Amino acid sequence: MSDNTKDPKALIRQVLAPIADDMKAVDDIIRNELSSDVPRMREISEYITSAGGKRMRPALLMLICRALGYEGEMHRYLGATIELLHTATLMHDDVVDESDMRRGRPTANSRWGNGAAVLVGDFLYTRSFQMMVKAGNLRVMEALSDAANRLSEGEVVQMVNAHDPSVDEERYFRVIERKTACLFEAGARMAAAVAGCPKELEEAVADYALALGNAFQIADDVLDYRGNAADTGKNLGADLREGKVTLPIIYARKSCTDEERALIDEAIRQGDGDFETIAGIVLKSDSLRRCAERAEQELERGRRALEKLAPSIFRDSLLELLAFTVQRDR
Repeated sequence: MSDNTKDPKALIRQVLAPIADDMKAVDDIIRNELSSDVPRMREISEYITSAGGKRMRPALLMLICRALGYEGEMHRYLGATIELLHTATLMHDDVVDESDMRRGRPTANSRWGNGAAVLVGDFLYTRSFQMMVKAGNLRVMEALSDAANRLSEGEVVQMVNAHDPSVDEERYFRVIERKTACLFEAGARMAAAVAGCPKELEEAVADYALALGNAFQIADDVLDYRGNAADTGKNLGADLREGKVTLPIIYARKSCTDEERALIDEAIRQGDGDFETIAGIVLKSDSLRRCAERAEQELERGRRALEKLAPSIFRDSLLELLAFTVQRDR
């Protein structure tokens, strides 16, 4: 591991250095694909996609393509495709969760209303599928359409789990594997399809991507208690206020006092409560340490999967990407 592991911004620059030109091309493709003769559609789409973000899914797809020996340019187009699908899911999530801030800016639904946000989200969904069809690869279509279906399942499972203090680790992973990790996996399988690699290598990169996605979401949930709103771009405690039972809360409930557990459970049920006190309970418990240990299990799973790939600067970046997922501050 490099010396940059203590500086998340320096680390991600290093991780993406081998695909810097590819990442710029993805942004250009996204801008071109958002063309519409409906001004409001174009306005909201450009607002959402210009908000920044880590572009983790296209970066993952393109690094895996290169690590598998792919030398063409179709991976750039597919990187834009998966990013548009991801952005569409965020827009719909914000409507469902009634969120008013994402990436440090007002959400589309808070600025233009739920109706416009849902419809523009549909536009991004369908545009990503138009792009997927243009790619003309059946395995790519299968991977992305399967992921889109599982993302919808994940949203429903999360709704069922909402405001239920009894949600355990198994139910938590059922949600994050559908809402986060499955799109990482789709990117890996799309890359494998374009690269035309053997089935064994496809399964290896898919397993890596699932592990990366799980670790990424665990780290994101930890930031809800340890992050800074200016950095994370969302209100701290937002998950608990929406009745979402994440891993830090699951672990904190196991080690806190009965009185503290009752306070947490009431906040989960009501979506309201003394969040500062609850955050204090989480921080003083062993919860965040246990979250780090659980994320490390996923990182080790990802490292083992990458052992099946030939050494390259792209495989090195995939290894560094594992470190970045748990060291980031947003």
